[in-house]
Amino acid sequence: MLLEAGNLADSLGRSYYAIFTAARSLLALKGLDSKKHSGVIAFFNMHFVKSGLLPKETYPIIAGAKADRERADYEDYVEFSRDEADGQLKNAKEFVQKVEQVLHALIDNPTVLEGGK
Repeated sequence: MLLEAGNLADSLGRSYYAIFTAARSLLALKGLDSKKHSGVIAFFNMHFVKSGLLPKETYPIIAGAKADRERADYEDYVEFSRDEADGQLKNAKEFVQKVEQVLHALIDNPTVLEGGK
């Protein structure tokens, strides 16, 4: 809705938070969390990307989305194109879908989580 209304920076931010929350949902299965976004992303990369549970292409999506969200929230006079916001929304949808697949697989086979806490 934000994208369609032309609120591009807000759309980028909400897309990031969809990605971030999805990553935290996986970390919750391992009892992991962090007070900092960078910590969540580092744990996510270590426990789910580097371990091979998610493809390597997943990390740049979350890292790039974080950078865009920070620019939108903290930089003055920053402007984003509709293509940038649309691309981030598409990335968020793909990211959440991949995370959902891994979540279901791990819930169905919790032994995969053992030893990685």
